[in-house]
Amino acid sequence: MCDNKDECCNKLEAEAIHTNEQLLAFNVRSKDVNWHEYVTPKKPRSSPVYLQRQFNLISNYREPIGNHNRRKVLLCHDMMGNYLEDRHYHSSKKYDDYRFYHWSAVDYFCYFSHKYITIPPCGWINAAHKHGVSVLGTFITEGSDGAKRLHDILASTEMIDNIVDAMVKLCKHYHFEGWLINVECKVESDSMENLYYFLNRLREAVEQHVEAGVVFWYDSVIETGQLSWQNELNAKNVRFFRSTHATLINYSWDDKSLEQTRSLCEQERAHSQSVFFGIDVFGRNQIAKFQSKRTLARIAKNRFSVGIFAPAWTYETLQQFGYNIKQETGDDAVNETFLLRNEKFWWLLWDHLATHPYNTLAFYTDFCMGSGKRTYVSGLPKAAVEDGSEAAASESEGFFNLSRQSLQPSVPLHDLATRHYDDAFNGGSCLRISQCDSSFRLFATDFKLPGGGLVFAYAYKLSPQDGEFDCILRFCTSNNARDCYLFLGDYYDTVSLQRGRCYVSPFKPKYNELLSGPLECPQIPKDMAFPDFQANGWRVRYYVVEFDGGIQVKDIGVLYRKTPEARDTAYLGAVYLNEFNVNHHDFPVDSNIALIQVYGGDLLN
Repeated sequence: MCDNKDECCNKLEAEAIHTNEQLLAFNVRSKDVNWHEYVTPKKPRSSPVYLQRQFNLISNYREPIGNHNRRKVLLCHDMMGNYLEDRHYHSSKKYDDYRFYHWSAVDYFCYFSHKYITIPPCGWINAAHKHGVSVLGTFITEGSDGAKRLHDILASTEMIDNIVDAMVKLCKHYHFEGWLINVECKVESDSMENLYYFLNRLREAVEQHVEAGVVFWYDSVIETGQLSWQNELNAKNVRFFRSTHATLINYSWDDKSLEQTRSLCEQERAHSQSVFFGIDVFGRNQIAKFQSKRTLARIAKNRFSVGIFAPAWTYETLQQFGYNIKQETGDDAVNETFLLRNEKFWWLLWDHLATHPYNTLAFYTDFCMGSGKRTYVSGLPKAAVEDGSEAAASESEGFFNLSRQSLQPSVPLHDLATRHYDDAFNGGSCLRISQCDSSFRLFATDFKLPGGGLVFAYAYKLSPQDGEFDCILRFCTSNNARDCYLFLGDYYDTVSLQRGRCYVSPFKPKYNELLSGPLECPQIPKDMAFPDFQANGWRVRYYVVEFDGGIQVKDIGVLYRKTPEARDTAYLGAVYLNEFNVNHHDFPVDSNIALIQVYGGDLLN
């Protein structure tokens, strides 16, 4: 692993490839790096559901998805040429830089630049993979130089085979899943068959050698080789569609384009989800920006997928309002305004997007977005923890490192909670709760707990005079018969069962030695449940629940009950959920373990 020395860090810095010779020679500075040590494997995820207008509610409304209504999302990230502060493996100090974090709605993430071969930086790969999202690099030929490179590739099938092998090698070396092919230059007519050969060969190679490998074609040249964006699928470009896994349609389409494409998909007996209609968020030839929902609704109505191009519009355009987005160490005003704009932008779109529930245990998040003004550990700045003094806290530097991004909420939290950068439990930020007296969803989940045991822990900050705080789990029996709710707050050492609701008190810390293995989360120290071990106002609660059979956890949400005299609000710093087998553990009755007979009927009567 990298020891944070300049020579090592330089090798890990992301870069593009500029020539065929460089590509074929595998002439990259990290060619000797074992990226397996640095890249997070792509996590599994549940099949998506449509939450529609109820996406912020802890609700059992979920529209199942099949081939008849599946719509996917390609996020194409192009910001000021890219390879900016995100190119560093370890970190920059620019904590306010652009972050994407609404991964639960995204199927594919493409890192885009106008360089020949764009290799995604490790931070983007890691953030996407943690959330189960496939990552694409970009192959682009444009202008006279690009035309010359493409001409050389298409000169022979032998050259094509070598280029394809080299592109697959990049996927395997850097651990990303495929390519967006963007040919934006004229192709000689006698080279067209070899262009189709290139696409077919590349598709077959990534299918064979890259796990979840995928190739996208961008609507550009037509069957004659002319550069002529069609803004739809038709007879002039359908062969490119057949040769790849999906097509990204240029963003100058209209309603007739949707009709024509739907007709061709029916003719080809192809799923419409393989066609991604483009929306340039900057608004080129479409209604976009904060009105992007109107354009997305037209795509969704026709059951096509969407390619969202340049989502960093929410960040870049801050310059138009007098914000300086190029300060090397970041700026509070830039950070706060970007997060508010970004949250609103995605909140407006979410009605038409599918949400992928989390399904892998153990589940832990500290809400870190991959940046911070300083790094916190168990409620204290890391410098203070390492130095042993509060005075060292000021030495903790800001950071921007998307590899450090934790699992993010499943839905936008516009007007419900904000990202708070002046405090955190772990990482660089926490959630500051804005909505009071009404619960809301944080995570859509599909956790199966066949062993009947559940452990849940969270770190929060709330002054007693400011109110009370609960995390809420919506769960059902293993046969999905009926919804029930766990309210995990402080109920004075009691467990109260009402119809469909369980009010559970924290596990008593004097029995903490029984919390080991899956029952303990090292990132949320159990000893912080003792009042004497609280740090900087942060508190920890653990809950242990035993059911009389397996259950499924479908949602994680929160409820903050604010007092009239409150001067601040609640903060949520970390969450942990895991399962255990009730037959392998034994707890004293006075430990506040909750014993719930969901199958026996006590809870449902």
